[in-house]
Amino acid sequence: MTKRIRAKHKIDRRMGENVWGRPKSPVNKRESKPGQHGDRRSGKLSDFGLQLRAKQKLKGYYGNITEKQFLRIYKEASRLKGSTSEHIIGLLERRLDAVVYRAKFVPTVFAARQFVSHGHVAVNGRRVTIPSYRVRIGDVIELREKGTQMALVIEATQSGERDVPDYLEADHSKMIAKLLRIPELGEVPYPVQMEPNLVVEFYSR
Repeated sequence: MTKRIRAKHKIDRRMGENVWGRPKSPVNKRESKPGQHGDRRSGKLSDFGLQLRAKQKLKGYYGNITEKQFLRIYKEASRLKGSTSEHIIGLLERRLDAVVYRAKFVPTVFAARQFVSHGHVAVNGRRVTIPSYRVRIGDVIELREKGTQMALVIEATQSGERDVPDYLEADHSKMIAKLLRIPELGEVPYPVQMEPNLVVEFYSR
């Protein structure tokens, strides 16, 4: 088992949920948390505990992004007009690695980050190697020729495990995708319930 897979499984087990909805998640087999005392019954979480858990789950889902990056997203979302929790989701879904994952070019968010970092993705014809790059509505995301031949790409595009959401347009014959609009929380196909309102409460303390 690779280090990355172990990290994903650890997040699943810590949360007690199949965060990415993957069939090989350890939560599908056992529901205990990781560690020697994982089988012990956990007490009721405090408000702070619930808020922290919601933050860790959302951070983990997007490839376990750093606290610094996540806090920056929250601060930016809080400055925008309207619902801060909705803006957090909108900003996360506009990350280039998230768009590559949603377009079904790769099987996991972690693979999407590595795929972008290794230079296999172009935005509007220009190579971009920053996973957190902010995609704008109408931007054309394209896989560069070397990336289109990779086994994980072929496997992901042919997989029936998940669908491309309505706010994205993806053409797997040309290996291009386009962000049509910024999604609301209810449109994002999370396998588990995400609670960005609790994230807002966590940072508002």
